Amino acid sequence: MHLISSELINFYSSLRIGCELPEGVELLHPQADEAVMKAVSHFLNRYYSDQYPRQLLFGINPGRFGAGTTGINFTGPKQLTEVLQMDHPFGKKSELSAEFIYEVIEKYGGPKKFYGDFFLSSISPLGFVKNGKNLNYYDDKKLMEALEPFITKCIAQQLRIFRPSQACICIGGEKNFKYFVSLNQRMQFFKEIIPLPHPRFIMQYRRKQKDAYILEYLSALEQIRK
Repeated sequence: MHLISSELINFYSSLRIGCELPEGVELLHPQADEAVMKAVSHFLNRYYSDQYPRQLLFGINPGRFGAGTTGINFTGPKQLTEVLQMDHPFGKKSELSAEFIYEVIEKYGGPKKFYGDFFLSSISPLGFVKNGKNLNYYDDKKLMEALEPFITKCIAQQLRIFRPSQACICIGGEKNFKYFVSLNQRMQFFKEIIPLPHPRFIMQYRRKQKDAYILEYLSALEQIRK
């Protein structure tokens, strides 16, 4: 019996980008670190040791203070400790996107219920840094073009693992959504992609409307579960 957790551990431990990065761009590959992979495995074994389908939410790519530190998408060290109650060596930092996502998770019914229905993924499972700052895959055209075989392969692998419905969520409603729609038109991964504003945008620029955005997220989650 192939458990989702085992397949995901193999997926993350065998990530290889398979292309040359543009000059000045550095790879952010947290799962290459033994301590990160230990935390990732603990998380996956806790929430995905079964064979049930999950619906997929795709962010952009890991950032330094969230998944780039913990290896777990939209999860900072603070959420790992305080919400998931996992011991780790990553310190106590939080991250704006993680704070918003875990409010959504709490409103949905908590981590066990949320992760029982969904998986938080990224268009690119590996992240990038340039001049010491996070770089989104779509911010460099050469990087985006070079990554497409890797991105396509990773999405296809996750579809085989999770057997989701014909709809998914794209977190990041502009450039990330535009690229994902273009890729999906060529690859036919999903019949529908539902865009949602990125948590960082909400927390930085629309914090007063946060509750309304949480409801928007919850509505989209219910939509892709049907």
